[in-house]
Amino acid sequence: MADTLLIIDDEVQIRRLLEIALSANGYKIIKAGDGKEGLSAAASHQPSGIILDLGLPDIDGLEILKKLRTWYQKPIIILTVRNTEEDVVEALDNGANDYLTKPFRTGELLARVRSALRQNKGDELTKSITIDDLEIDIVDHIVRKQNSILKLTSTEFNLLALLARNAGRVLTHQYILKEIWGYSYQEQTQYLRVFVAQLRKKIEDDPGKPTLLVTESGIGYRFGS
Repeated sequence: MADTLLIIDDEVQIRRLLEIALSANGYKIIKAGDGKEGLSAAASHQPSGIILDLGLPDIDGLEILKKLRTWYQKPIIILTVRNTEEDVVEALDNGANDYLTKPFRTGELLARVRSALRQNKGDELTKSITIDDLEIDIVDHIVRKQNSILKLTSTEFNLLALLARNAGRVLTHQYILKEIWGYSYQEQTQYLRVFVAQLRKKIEDDPGKPTLLVTESGIGYRFGS
């Protein structure tokens, strides 16, 4: 069965472009022109993923993201003209899986959609991984530190799970980027650093002196010893 994607964007041309590109790649498309319509469509259709613009005419897209994340657990990709690091971090902190700025390349968007949907499937081969006081439940997507549940975005969880499944092994920047975001991201090391910094704030006792998510200078990252 084809995955259903909801596009929430007030620009008719963008909605049409996305519909053509995504439909041609096997996705079923639902469209909404403002925030209110988007929330209603998400609730009634339960799509496999959402592509969300931040500059909506009625409700700011960030508020839509926050409202969706109170109940919607599937991938949400931000597609917007806003391109500051603050905008990216705020969206990621509030549950966005990925962030793409306009103008965009269709091939890149398709790669990000495929990656987000693939990562959402989860890895059910291993139930949980524990290191020190951190427990990662791979199946239920729950992370606990000292028995307290941590609030992680979907992408942060996927990154942590990838590193934890390879504990003690150095994973290169390129490998991590390919596994989490797709082949077109293998050179976007700054993008990866933003996610690692946010993840460290949540899992490390002292983010400035990480012991769980360790940097291997010029190479990549290693989880644990």
